Amino acid sequence: MTTAPTPVPATASAAQRGGGAPGPATPTAATAASAPASSTAEAGKTARTARTAKTGETGETGETAKAPRPGGLRAAGGRAWLAALPLLLFFVIGFGLPAVAIAIGAFTTSSDAPDGGGTFTTANLTGSLQGAYWTALWGSVKLSLLTALIATVVGLPLAQAVATSRFRMFREAVMSASGVLANFGGVPLAFMFVATLGNSGEVTKQLGLTRHGWNLYTFSGLSVVYLYFLVPLMVITITPALEGLRVQWREAAYNNGATASQYWRHVALPVLLPSLLGGFVLLFGASFAAYATAEAMVGSSVPLISMQIGDALSGNVLVGQGNLALALGLDMIVVACLVMAVYLPLQRRSAKWLA
Repeated sequence: MTTAPTPVPATASAAQRGGGAPGPATPTAATAASAPASSTAEAGKTARTARTAKTGETGETGETAKAPRPGGLRAAGGRAWLAALPLLLFFVIGFGLPAVAIAIGAFTTSSDAPDGGGTFTTANLTGSLQGAYWTALWGSVKLSLLTALIATVVGLPLAQAVATSRFRMFREAVMSASGVLANFGGVPLAFMFVATLGNSGEVTKQLGLTRHGWNLYTFSGLSVVYLYFLVPLMVITITPALEGLRVQWREAAYNNGATASQYWRHVALPVLLPSLLGGFVLLFGASFAAYATAEAMVGSSVPLISMQIGDALSGNVLVGQGNLALALGLDMIVVACLVMAVYLPLQRRSAKWLA
């Protein structure tokens, strides 16, 4: 017995092309029709993914985020250096050339020397570290260390009061006053203290300070005068670091049962330590380089390296030691470089924690 062959689905398609009624579509035909479409969609998706990885397209919104070109970055860097060129020129002319001239003069004889000058020698540098010059250098270091330490201790709570104040006017007033007072020095500052706390000053006479041994024209009196501009400088320096302390750190410490003193001892002060040391070094440098205030108020009664440099430049030296002032200036430059070498790493470390 012979079995009839099964109809082929292609007959329905032929009937449709011939204008007849369409035949029913079988599951086999639907699967065969959807398979090419699915493969096409997957191929298109793969192509878009490859294009996205290559060109930076988002693939969803149609927007394109192009990666920066290396040439563009180099051009931007070149323009940045070009914008900083005036500052670099000012630094070279105002600081670089004088520093080189001081270094050369410190190791050569002066024009009034018996050999006519210009001869290499280390006598200037050796003489700047002996006798009265060494006493003046050590006096400047002691004065700077003392005043910087006191200003750091006094300025920290003042800056904390400013940083945590809820009154905007109070904060702005203190910061503005600190900015003015930190740059108020020289002869006007010396005259103000002489008129108020000098031997015949109004405050001295009203309170009878001379009976208690007060003397403005001493090491301690000069230290009080220096604190007038160092404490505001410390407030300006440490306030941004105090504002960088996270509120979450304090709340976490209190939630774990820590007291206020424990929070400051174990959390706040370790974080603030680089900023505190950096501020201390900055105050040391400002005090070490001060000249006009001490010159106008105490003169030579308090030995300071800045005063010795002024005397040497005015010709108050022995014959043949005209370049001794340059050697003293080189000593100050070395101290200033050491100060900056300590300050810059501390500032970077504090910025990493408080950014």
